[in-house]
Amino acid sequence: MQVLFESRDPEGVRLRRLATTRVRFVMRRLAWMVPRARVELTDINGPRGGVDKRCRVELRTEGAGTLVVTSLARDWRVALNTALSRAARVLVRALRRRAPALASS
Repeated sequence: MQVLFESRDPEGVRLRRLATTRVRFVMRRLAWMVPRARVELTDINGPRGGVDKRCRVELRTEGAGTLVVTSLARDWRVALNTALSRAARVLVRALRRRAPALASS
């Protein structure tokens, strides 16, 4: 699986290794279906603080198209983990929807 990382924020850039490791770990059982994942970390309102850390996870999948999940939190890690857990659930749900259609063919 190819993991692309993007962040213009200096704090976000420091999380590159963590983000790629977490994506590979969370998607380890579904990696055959996801050839490319993209993680984008942005700070919505800059250094003012608050719930403004956004993590956007985009999964390019085989057969299910492109899935995009976004999460907002006070902390980069929380936003990343929340977005990845949602992305895994959405991917499994898409796989289950697709499976009955394949079985009836």
